[in-house]
Amino acid sequence: MSPATTRRDDGRPLHVALVGSRGIPNRYGGYETLMEELAGRLVERGWRVTVYCRSHVTPPGLSHHRGARLVTLPTLRTKYLDTPVHTFLSGLDAGRRTRDDRFDAALVVNSANALFVPLLRAARIPAALHVDGIEKRRAKWGAAGRAVYAVSERLACVVADALVTDADVIRRHYEERYGATSHAIAYGVEPQPVAADEPVPVADWQALAEREGATGPAPVLATLGLEPRRYFLYVSRFEPENNPHRVVQAYRDVGGDLPLVMVGGAPYADRFIASFRAEADPRVLFPGPIYGAGYRQLLSHATAYVHATEVGGTHPALVEAMGYGNCLLVNDAPENREVAADAGLWFEAARPATLSRAFEAVLADPEATAARRRAAAQRAANLYSWPRVVDAYVRLFRELAS
Repeated sequence: MSPATTRRDDGRPLHVALVGSRGIPNRYGGYETLMEELAGRLVERGWRVTVYCRSHVTPPGLSHHRGARLVTLPTLRTKYLDTPVHTFLSGLDAGRRTRDDRFDAALVVNSANALFVPLLRAARIPAALHVDGIEKRRAKWGAAGRAVYAVSERLACVVADALVTDADVIRRHYEERYGATSHAIAYGVEPQPVAADEPVPVADWQALAEREGATGPAPVLATLGLEPRRYFLYVSRFEPENNPHRVVQAYRDVGGDLPLVMVGGAPYADRFIASFRAEADPRVLFPGPIYGAGYRQLLSHATAYVHATEVGGTHPALVEAMGYGNCLLVNDAPENREVAADAGLWFEAARPATLSRAFEAVLADPEATAARRRAAAQRAANLYSWPRVVDAYVRLFRELAS
């Protein structure tokens, strides 16, 4: 097989398995964003794509999305077993497929899934492992969880046919610590602004719609009582290393009447979320998770976007906020510096007062805020595009398949 082809010797399209995420349609986070965009765009280029999905997040009866086939499998819905049980079952399913339905390559996400990559290799499916950030540093994991990720990090360098990192700081970590080379492939953005008054499907903002009694499409901005360019926006999973609690704390010391919209949630984190919601001032809104057109509507009209993560590689939410031309308030971590560079207004999450001052700076100088919006949009257009990302994965999958 030539490395440049997209077809097998028998004329069938090359077939790729995407394993280890919660699945698509995207209703969770970064890996799911990657899976959705990669799957749909590979299909458009003539590839066959199968995405392994978890039964508790995939709409019942859904077998295809954006042209990709969905294989929905069960798992154990606990903090520590959800991912490994599902990936184990996915690996078994991938390995048993017949010749006509076999996979020519696989992408497995999450370094904790390194343990299951040998299932694919035993079935002669060449596999790339996307290791994301340095997961053992995440505060949400206890000692056992951090130990698993520490072992998986080492194992990833041995069991996979290729490693994928999404930021140069992570690429250097694997190279300097383990001598492992990797394919550095970030995320992309393709802005699709949504008008402030455009109704969006209830499914995109289901938790909020249920609270408001909405039964049909409606604008998210109007539902939340927001005006264009008169609210701050935070979007992330509500986990300690993403610092939602510190963002809420910082906003208490900010003047004015602009709302701060905290979009997100997290499984298995009810106590943590309740702790900072209880101390939020009345201007802070908690609509729950919002996806699709509702998410894009919020991105399209915010005054500024707050990115407070401190662990991980390139975060899709930050790239998307840039692409939509948001003024960026960004936690000063190396991987965030790599993405936002001069387009960011920087703070230190461990010192909420620095974020309070960043909020105040946005309010005090509208012209500088507008200039930062333009700089962010230009940087995203120059460096982060989905066609470029998919080009890189196509080259990787061709190498694996050949």
